[in-house]
Amino acid sequence: MTLPGLRVTETGTAGLVLTRDFAAPASLVFAALTRPELLRRWHGAHGWHLTACDVDLRPRGAWRFVSLGPGGAEMEMYGEFRDVEPPGRLVQTEIHRSWPEGAALVTTVLAETGGRTTMTVTAQYPSPEIRDQVVRTPMRRGAGEAYDRLASVLDQEKRDAHA
Repeated sequence: MTLPGLRVTETGTAGLVLTRDFAAPASLVFAALTRPELLRRWHGAHGWHLTACDVDLRPRGAWRFVSLGPGGAEMEMYGEFRDVEPPGRLVQTEIHRSWPEGAALVTTVLAETGGRTTMTVTAQYPSPEIRDQVVRTPMRRGAGEAYDRLASVLDQEKRDAHA
């Protein structure tokens, strides 16, 4: 599935790959993916916002996000960082409170060329059923909206740096 700016591809029996380009250097994109003060500005689809954002950015460091959405809906996800290589690579586990089992393994790779960064997020879910559950949710639209918000935050951060 392709949304404006976001490409989503199902891989194997339990994987997804999300790809998005940003008009920002990899160091800034990495910061926006890992610093709570920036994450709070963009993470989530329209109408959702982080009420908890804990990041211990180191191998074996924990992370936890709680989001509040329309009608009081709440979503919690958490995990552990496996590999942290600024500004180009981040590997972490991801567990959603609503999942019946296991953790996804999520690898984010940032490739910069000429001040632009291509972000490739590869998620390997614990089972085909969990991946299919994720695909059935509004995740695709929500991820697209979140990454649009991220692009706006990156643009603002670049403007502020040059002011």
